[in-house]
Formats: sequence, structure tokens, C-alpha cells
Amino acid sequence: MSNSADSSAPARRRFTFRPIRLLTASIFALAGLIFWISFNTAQGTNIRSDESMLRLSDLIQDRSDKNAALDEKTAAMRSDVDALLHRDDDRSAADDKRLGALEKSAGTQKLRGSAVTVTLTDAPPNATPKVSGVPDPQPNDLVIHQQDLQAVVNALWQGGADGIRVMDQRLISTSAVRCVGNTLILQGRVYSPPYKVTAVGDVSSLRDALDDDPAIQNYQEYVKAYGLGWKVDEHDSVTLPGYSGTADLHYAKPVD
Repeated sequence: MSNSADSSAPARRRFTFRPIRLLTASIFALAGLIFWISFNTAQGTNIRSDESMLRLSDLIQDRSDKNAALDEKTAAMRSDVDALLHRDDDRSAADDKRLGALEKSAGTQKLRGSAVTVTLTDAPPNATPKVSGVPDPQPNDLVIHQQDLQAVVNALWQGGADGIRVMDQRLISTSAVRCVGNTLILQGRVYSPPYKVTAVGDVSSLRDALDDDPAIQNYQEYVKAYGLGWKVDEHDSVTLPGYSGTADLHYAKPVD
């Protein structure tokens, strides 16, 4: 019996996976995986934007605010402890007087007296030379640096300051004035310019110390050239707060 019908039917082709087809399929599979990962990461947010992320500057400011709140709590607790000690101890009047003098020297008590305040401010970002023969400023020429603040603090100590406050914090022997860029980091808190440094003491001696300091004289050249801020105010009476933070003191030797 003839099988002519079957023989006239077109032969069935076998499907073969050619290399180009395999490569195309792999690309589509990879693209799908990338889209799935992007969706899973975004979860409905714009991953091209950092609006949903806490920027580093915000994190630093948040930590600074928390440190300030902790400082206030520490000061309140220290006041309560001191009150309990004074109520329950059997120290003599002479002992209390000696302790008070030590606390004053350490900077943990309020200090009142005549004072000067030095204010340092960045120059305008578009500042140009204000005197002839001066080159165009570089970005670092227009901002307050750590050495500028340190020069002011050191000069005021040299001028016989009884106590110094930087911004709203009292300095003690373990205080360190540090800057990252033009941001001041002082005892766990951050500040931006303008910076204010207030010193209690003899106003005339404090002013002389500022005028005679070589580092400040160098700073004054930039004040004249590019407009960095410099202002000195005198006060008949200022009250500096007592230091309320912790003191990481590992070794001390009494002063003779």
C-alpha cells in the first residue's frame, strides 16, 4: 500500500538553539534580574534621589543635638549630687573654701567679670582681592580654619584670661578646638561660623595679647586682603557657664 500522502507532507523541522539565540536569551534574563533587584531595592521610592536617606550632615547635627541634651542632663545630675554631698558631709568651712577654689580653677563653676568677645567669620564665597598686588583667593583663603580659632584661644590664655567660652561651651584643661573643613567640633558638638570666643579677664591685657600674637597678625592680612571677618567687642560684665561635660583625664599632677 502506497504512503504517498505521508511522503508529500513537509518534513518537521527540529528546533536548534543557535549561539546567537542563547546570547539573546541570556541578555533578557539578566535585564529582568536587574529590573527585579531595582524594584526590590526601591520599594516604591526614587533610588536616583537621596531624599529618603539621612545625609551625613544631618546625622552629625542630630548627634550634636543629642549630645547637647545629654550635657544638660549631666549638669542637672551633677548639681543634685553636689547638693547631696554638701548636705551629708562633715567638711569644715576651710575645706569648702579650698574645694570651691579648685572647682573655679577647673572651670566647673560659673565665672563673672569683664570680658572681650572675638568673632571670626568666613569671607564671602565670591570675594575678590581688596588690596592691590594680592593674588585671587583660593577657597581655603576664604574660610576660618582650626589654627585661626586656636590662635585666638591661645592668645587669650596668654593674656591672662580667667575663663574662656567658645560658642556656648566653657573650655577646660582637656578641651580641644578641632575643625573639619570649616566646621568646628567641640566636646562632641558641631558648630558653623560665625565663631564667637569670649574670655573673662582684664580687658586691656586680653586686647594686647590679641594684637601681639603672630598667628593673629597673619590672619589679619587675610582680613585686609579678602574680607575674612574679625571683630572684638568689650563687655563690662559677662557670666561664663561652668563646664558640665565629662573629663577624660588619665593622668594629672598638682601644680605647686
